[in-house]
Amino acid sequence: MAPVSTLSFKCALITGGGGGIGRAMAEALIAMGKSVIIAGRTESSLKKVATDIEITFKHPELDCLINNAGVQRPFQILGPDYVFDLEKADQEIDTVAGWIHTNIRGPMHLSVGMVPHVNGLPNGGVIMNVSSALGFNPFSIVNPVYNGSKAWVHFFTMNLRTQLRQAGSKIKVVEIAPPTVETALHRERKDPDDNKKEHGNKGALSVEEFMEQIVEAWKEDKDIYTAGMGKEIVGKWYEAFGKAYSKAEG
Repeated sequence: MAPVSTLSFKCALITGGGGGIGRAMAEALIAMGKSVIIAGRTESSLKKVATDIEITFKHPELDCLINNAGVQRPFQILGPDYVFDLEKADQEIDTVAGWIHTNIRGPMHLSVGMVPHVNGLPNGGVIMNVSSALGFNPFSIVNPVYNGSKAWVHFFTMNLRTQLRQAGSKIKVVEIAPPTVETALHRERKDPDDNKKEHGNKGALSVEEFMEQIVEAWKEDKDIYTAGMGKEIVGKWYEAFGKAYSKAEG
C-alpha cells in the first residue's frame, strides 16, 4: 500500500471537541469532507458544536484519533500565592470526572487502544497527539504540571511513531504542538484572558490564525506541526536533538 499521509483518513475521533482547538479542528476537517466524532466532558458544549457544524454521529470506519483534550491549572508550590493542590495535579495527568481524556493518561490509553483497530484497516490510519510548545520550553513557570505533561506527550508520540514504523505499521503518528492560542485554557488563572492579544500577549494566535497555519501544514505531510512562535521553539529543539534521536531510531 502507499504510505499513509496525514490527511488520508476519512473519519476522526477528536477528544476535547467541545471548544477551542478541538472544535476548530473539527470544523476544518468537516470542511475537507471528513467525518468527525467529538468527545468531551461538557454535554451542553458538545450538543452545541454538533448543531453548529452539523455533525452526525453515524460512525463510519474510524481511521483517525486526535488526542486534543487537556487541562491546564496554575500551581505555585511556595510563596504568597501558594495554590498547589495535589488532587488537582493528579487530575491534570490522570482523570477528570471519570474521564481519562486528560494530559497523559488519555493520549496513552486511547493511542494504544486504537493501534490494533487502525492497523487492521486496509488503508491504515492516523493518530494525532496534541502536545504544546511548553513541552519543548517550559517558559510558563506557573504551569509545572502542564508543562511536564506536554513534554511527556511529545516524547511518547516520538517513541510511538518510531515503534510503529519499525514494526511496519500502516499508522501515521503526528504531533501538533500549539503555541499560545486564544482559547479558554487559562480559565483557572487570576487573569483567564492573559493568553489574549488584547490583554498584552503579543505572541498569542487567535484560534482562526492557528488553524489556518495548521491546515496548510497538514498538507505538507510532516510528522510534527506547529504555528506562530512555536515554529522557533520546536525548530530549536530538533536542531539540538533531532540528529541524536534519528541515530537511536536506527
